[in-house]
Amino acid sequence: MPDAPPSPHRLTRALAGAPPAAFAAYAVTAAFTTYFCMYAYRKPFSVAVYAGQVDVLGVLLDAKVVLLTAQVLGYALSKFMGIKVISEMTPDRRAWAILGTIGASWAALLLFAVLPSPYNALAMFLNGIPLGMVWGLVFGFLEGRRLSEVLGAGLSASYIVASGAVKSVGKLLLDAGVSEAWMPFAAGGAFALPLGAAVWMLARLPPPTAEDEAARTRRAPMDGESRRAFLKAWGPGVLPLTVLYVLLTAYRDFRDNFARELWDGLGYGEAPAVFAAAELPIAAAVLVVLALLALISDNRRALIAVHLVMLSGTALVGLSTLAWQLGWIGPAAWMVSVGLGLYVAYVPYGCVLFDRLLSAVGAVGTAGFLIYMTDAFGYAGSVGLMLYKNLGQPALSWVEFFTAFSYATAVVCSGLYAVSLMWFAARTRPSALPQPGPTARG
Repeated sequence: MPDAPPSPHRLTRALAGAPPAAFAAYAVTAAFTTYFCMYAYRKPFSVAVYAGQVDVLGVLLDAKVVLLTAQVLGYALSKFMGIKVISEMTPDRRAWAILGTIGASWAALLLFAVLPSPYNALAMFLNGIPLGMVWGLVFGFLEGRRLSEVLGAGLSASYIVASGAVKSVGKLLLDAGVSEAWMPFAAGGAFALPLGAAVWMLARLPPPTAEDEAARTRRAPMDGESRRAFLKAWGPGVLPLTVLYVLLTAYRDFRDNFARELWDGLGYGEAPAVFAAAELPIAAAVLVVLALLALISDNRRALIAVHLVMLSGTALVGLSTLAWQLGWIGPAAWMVSVGLGLYVAYVPYGCVLFDRLLSAVGAVGTAGFLIYMTDAFGYAGSVGLMLYKNLGQPALSWVEFFTAFSYATAVVCSGLYAVSLMWFAARTRPSALPQPGPTARG
């Protein structure tokens, strides 16, 4: 006779019977801390200047742009790989996969410290490849639950806060005398122990309950046939979401990667804490907005509501930029306002949007598939934007370029959100839905 499956850890059993508030507090703490720590292996290097230029195939490029582009190329490649890897990942392998991917990225930062320019760009490319998998691995522990909006909001708050916080850590290390080459590796080392503890906590989470599956549909790995069947049925609605996400990710990455240059251009260059302080109110507001979506029990209404929330975010990007140019608000208020609009429009992709979409259309699968499909194209767009700024618009200041990009993002993304909203609103009416099936075929 086959061996009986191992008994769940006693903490897992306790969490399975815990009150919803206690379960949510535990899960958010574990997921938030895990992803927050991951950012220490990805973002601190971007706060350094890396002055000089690099000859790339006869073209002189800013050294920092080369390093950022190399990392984002690796990150984008990881997202394309994740379409298959994350959608097919089984729950028992997620925790080890998180530790393995982040460990590999830390090793790449050691390589970055010892390789001279321009060869250190290879290390940043290798750093980006494993890190792109981490979001899907962490969110896999949280999706498909009645509390997924609350859990996803808590997880999403991590990267809003973490990006600025780890940059502040990186700046403090530089001010303390750590070299630009060794600072990224040193920053990662500071977060190794809390990362291990947080991943251990994640691994103790129980799977979704029968009540969760009844409310949100069952979550299961998706093979190639399942993925193709889903896109055949629902691809026309996913397409505008993917196209606009290319622009939205490029905008978010530009604001994030060149935060130092933007704040310098706005007159705040001598305050290292500004990177973290500016993101705290944004994280709090986004957390509240996404958590409120959990109050909507009907999945179709929630899907429509999250579209409206995201559309309001891109509209805020354009309106706040206009207000700043007219002198109605100051530069700091502008940066916070466009950050709020950006993240209200961007954050739902990684948690609420596709979790509710699967539930609204009645598909059995994993939100990780859709997250990684849109992410892959999004980060490819980020690479194109950095090259365009460096090669096509070198004379524009960072602030001037960001201002023009804010208007473009507001107009295009708001329009495409409206298209997706109308498509899904029409096709998720009860009379329009296909018969339930393992892949929700049309």
